Amino acid sequence: MIPFVYTMSAAKGKSASNKSGGFQSMGLSHPVLKGILKRGYKVPTPIQRKTIPLALNNRDVVAMARTGSGKTACFLIPMFEKLKTRQPTSGARALILSPTRELALQTARFIKEMGRFTGLKASTILGGDSMEGQFSALHENPDIIVATPGRFLHLCIEMDMNLKNIQFVVYDEADRLFEMGFGEQLHEITNRLPVHKQTLLFSATLPKILVEFAKAGLDNPVLIRLDVESKLPEGLKLSFINCRPEEKLAVLMCLLKRVIKPDTQTVVFAATMHHVEYIHLILDKVGISNTYIYSNLDPTARKINAAKFQSGKVKVLVVTDVAARGIDIPHLDNVINFHFPAKSKLFVHRVGRCARAGRSGIAYNIVSPDEYPALLDLHLFLGRSLNIVPATKKENIPEESIGRLPKGMIEEELSDLITWHEDNTDIYNMEKVCENAYQQYLRSRPAASTESNKRVKELNFETAGILPEFQDQNDAVSEFLLKMKSYRPPGTVFEILSKPGSTDYKAMKEKRSFHKDNILNHHRKIEERENKIANLKPVESNLPSSTTDEIANAFKEVVQPKKRKIDSLYKNEKAKKRRKLEKDEEFFIPYAAVDKHTEDGLAVNSFATEADKATLDFTADNEESMRLSKQLKKWDRKKKKMVAVENPKAAKIRTESGVWIPASYKTQKYKQWKDKNNVENSYGAEDDGDNDEAEASTNAKNR
Repeated sequence: MIPFVYTMSAAKGKSASNKSGGFQSMGLSHPVLKGILKRGYKVPTPIQRKTIPLALNNRDVVAMARTGSGKTACFLIPMFEKLKTRQPTSGARALILSPTRELALQTARFIKEMGRFTGLKASTILGGDSMEGQFSALHENPDIIVATPGRFLHLCIEMDMNLKNIQFVVYDEADRLFEMGFGEQLHEITNRLPVHKQTLLFSATLPKILVEFAKAGLDNPVLIRLDVESKLPEGLKLSFINCRPEEKLAVLMCLLKRVIKPDTQTVVFAATMHHVEYIHLILDKVGISNTYIYSNLDPTARKINAAKFQSGKVKVLVVTDVAARGIDIPHLDNVINFHFPAKSKLFVHRVGRCARAGRSGIAYNIVSPDEYPALLDLHLFLGRSLNIVPATKKENIPEESIGRLPKGMIEEELSDLITWHEDNTDIYNMEKVCENAYQQYLRSRPAASTESNKRVKELNFETAGILPEFQDQNDAVSEFLLKMKSYRPPGTVFEILSKPGSTDYKAMKEKRSFHKDNILNHHRKIEERENKIANLKPVESNLPSSTTDEIANAFKEVVQPKKRKIDSLYKNEKAKKRRKLEKDEEFFIPYAAVDKHTEDGLAVNSFATEADKATLDFTADNEESMRLSKQLKKWDRKKKKMVAVENPKAAKIRTESGVWIPASYKTQKYKQWKDKNNVENSYGAEDDGDNDEAEASTNAKNR
């Protein structure tokens, strides 16, 4: 669903609302739009559709967006539109703060590529670079500054920098900025910025400290939350099973017969209606009570089959994605993805039907090699790590790892399936129909991202071990076959089968000793690649999370994705329930006061209770108490002894705004640089009237 995008332009007095969602409908200037199209952007992402129109209307925005969602363009496009063209005399007008050097350099590269037709100039201020070069870059009056907070604050104090011309401020990955300990620097930089400015803040999470920062430093911000679609139920457990395409049906049989309890309800998602009928035919052959639903099914039959499953007469429901919409199953225990969904949102939509209302559930996902890129996209979308079960290690295996079932379990079911296909003509013909239908499905299936297709080649899914919950059912023969499959002999056929004195043996030994370093480097790279797991390890946050009340107090306006329309079959019924719950707040009179439970003394966190717990600590008021306060010590777990408590304000200075920062920020490097390069004026310093008159008289004499 594409949300409405409201543009700034109006045709003949009528407000234009565009549903196309393209960059052309946002009222952008020609240089900015040309840079966007040259960069290769065609259709804006969901976060861009929501953020850019608000930013163009000069609103402060707090957007929750993960890496790879297109958030860089969310603040660069409004920034280009606001700055327009290069102004070499006014100084920096935009500031972008990034947590790491790599992200700052990436942002600077995007500015150069996307804003090349605007003529705007950007400078990067990064820790670890030469300060003299950064002094020179700032004296060239760039329009945009991309910086890390530590070095930028250092230059602000060192150069007595005047930031009065800053109009546009961006905090990129703000949660990482606070996690890395830049809180003091951010508050000090914010206090130095002008009051009238536009601020955009982007974060993957919304911790409590970030809500307080947005409430204090932003002017009536709008919160854009698109992370709602990427959240899974808390009680849901994910299980990923990899196998060959011809073993998928056997894995499904293993799950339904041996793993899933018979008294629980299970929904099986398949790609096409032909696969739904095929699985239904096999389950009837096995003796598992089931029913099925797909879009082309007769409405009456569809309603009857859904009622069978909802009433509990059958425990397994086989459906397609189209048929699954609008079906409300309140007590669903298990979900099986027979075909892994190509889109991450579709995965959340499927498994989100399970583990509702505080219940627990399991989502089993059968993944074949052609679905591995979609699996990587899902983990990036959810922000979770991708772990492959090792073939040998059997302890400390992370949860939600991808592995396989024991070979003996699969082969036992596979032998029965082969026999049924040979003896039953209907099953054999249905298998051929499903093969043709799957080929048609592949043509219409959305492709995974390019990066995921590259990472798949680096990961070795074939050597994945058995999942921890199935290791007890593994047999010795399967374990031995797996070891044989992963075994690599140390020598070649010329060394193993030849005699030590033969020419072949000596030649291979000389060749091996000559390329010894290359062989070691090759094995080292393979180990590093397996340990890295395609850089999908998420960064764990140690910041306390914010509550719903804190978010509601900080943001008056919250933008969230609109809900999908449900099937017309269930629309009327839900509309009736909604009408019953509606009430007119203006004329509704409750039967009891809102604070009745507080007056009755039944409130858990009342003011009186909190006031009784409150204590007031006084500072030392005599010489003995002051001496004892200086000798306070605490237990150091690493040193195993009591150590003195360090003064938190030691080696720090207090700025004009009252923030304590490290004293090392103020050195004399800027003064030395000015003397060395014969620079008189400081960066951002205003010239007084006397200097202007003297300069005018000097120019008149020269004429």
